[in-house]
Amino acid sequence: MSTPLTIGQPAPGFSLPDAGGNTVSLGDFAGRQVIVYFYPKAATPGCTTEACDFRDSLEALQAAGVDVVGISTDGPEALREFAKDFELNFPLLSDADHQAAEAWGAWGEKVVNGNTVTGTLRSTMLVNADGTIGRAEYNVSADGHVARLRAELGF
Repeated sequence: MSTPLTIGQPAPGFSLPDAGGNTVSLGDFAGRQVIVYFYPKAATPGCTTEACDFRDSLEALQAAGVDVVGISTDGPEALREFAKDFELNFPLLSDADHQAAEAWGAWGEKVVNGNTVTGTLRSTMLVNADGTIGRAEYNVSADGHVARLRAELGF
């Protein structure tokens, strides 16, 4: 299991391909707050719920100075289809070797259908404009997560 991030520590950097094959780095968001969320698999029920909630909240989040980036181990083609099918309006990044998930504490054991497996832990982090971690939540539930997060953060 990877080590969870703590509030105040510098956010680990990443440079990952997006759905279009372009490289997106954490540094691209310097000076802005960004929600970096890790999800297990594109187009699965929980991941779709969470992505669509971020999609529907993106305008309000960006108005508050907050960007959103989703990361999974899916390849760019699967991300492209996911983004197209659900009209997702924020970057989806491919962490095929799960190195970013490990660095962000979002990789470890979980129970799926009664079986213990190793994989991406549904996790959400808020990176402050100065590049430090402002919030780190692990093993979150997809249902109602974005609404709760917005209410707690005031945006």
